Amino acid sequence: MTTFSLIVNERPLSAEAEPRLSLADFLRDVQMLTGTHLGCEHGVCGACTVLVDDVPVRSCITYAVACDGASVTTIEGLDEDEIAKELRAAFSREHALQCGYCTPGMLISARDLVARAPAASEREIRVAMSGNLCRCTGYLGIVRAIHSVITDRRARGIAALPGAGRSLLGPAGSGRGRPIAVIAPVGKLQEPVLLTAEDDLAGWQPQATFHQDFSVDHPIEQVWRFFCDTAAVASCLPGASVSGDAAAGRSVNGTMRLKVGPIKAEFHGIARIDRDPVTYSGVIEGGGRDQRSSSATRGVIHFKLVPQGSGATRIEIDVGYRLTGPLAQFSRSDLVNEIASRITSTFARTVAARLSGDMADSAAADFNADAMFISVLADHIKAFFRRLYDRVRLHNDETRNPPTS
Repeated sequence: MTTFSLIVNERPLSAEAEPRLSLADFLRDVQMLTGTHLGCEHGVCGACTVLVDDVPVRSCITYAVACDGASVTTIEGLDEDEIAKELRAAFSREHALQCGYCTPGMLISARDLVARAPAASEREIRVAMSGNLCRCTGYLGIVRAIHSVITDRRARGIAALPGAGRSLLGPAGSGRGRPIAVIAPVGKLQEPVLLTAEDDLAGWQPQATFHQDFSVDHPIEQVWRFFCDTAAVASCLPGASVSGDAAAGRSVNGTMRLKVGPIKAEFHGIARIDRDPVTYSGVIEGGGRDQRSSSATRGVIHFKLVPQGSGATRIEIDVGYRLTGPLAQFSRSDLVNEIASRITSTFARTVAARLSGDMADSAAADFNADAMFISVLADHIKAFFRRLYDRVRLHNDETRNPPTS
């Protein structure tokens, strides 16, 4: 056991705890402050957010003993807080909560934003609050509530407090932060962060891999010429585009747009391309970042063209990728493989159309995963009921016709 001291909701206390005990469990199980909710317990959902030295932190991944000497404020400690009162009224007025499970952490993060933001657009609020997830509201009421409080306070002459009043920049609760003059408030968003040619595209390991292949009824020389046109190939992938062509061994800037449920992402990045005309093969390695969802990706594609009979060509593709950020929650390997199969089908159809000169079916739309997810889930449900039906039928057959010795 480790002895430590801290201030919880303006009340000094001393306690003993095992070093592995999280601050969330200490607050809930020892201090009985159950307003702090536990959701994912991985620091992702934001339900457990509290203030440590006036800094919003994830209490589920913060050790209680690491807060020795710190001041901790939970949602219970904000009962009389002026900003919290205004936010509670706005959340009620704008219907910004339903089940309420995320609301304590949401209010604490929103309070920090209201205190330090001179003004905030809907997009800026969504970016600032992206670390707090809600499964009920769709976020519209939450954004409206926060925006109304910020607007009303600034109209009443209450200025933003740089850094929300913090005077140290460093790990929350560590006591080792360095003094600063100003912590930059929320303001105009920066331009999208681009992956550059200097970024390291080697030295990473794929999170998942899959293989796909398909055939087109065109000779290998024609298909190879098409695959040497980077812009043409990119246009066949849903949501992909490049800002120019690239010779072998060179880099090309590109964009990938996609939509998964409420998340819209636009990855800006770079790809390096190496082609071998002798073996009709190549490697595309690249990565990108999306500022809106704070997601990032790295990927590598190995492709090879194999001549088939009757002038056809088989295209073999091996893909490895790593996805981080909010979109990583959609990276279950079984779903990804099935969705990848559907993307490959779209790519194959579009490539065949381009090679045949059929411009009516030669442009791939933006990547919207919603319909693909629904289709995949529908297939899973159908397969489940098919297996269930087969088991019931087998059981009935065995009941009617028991085996004879």
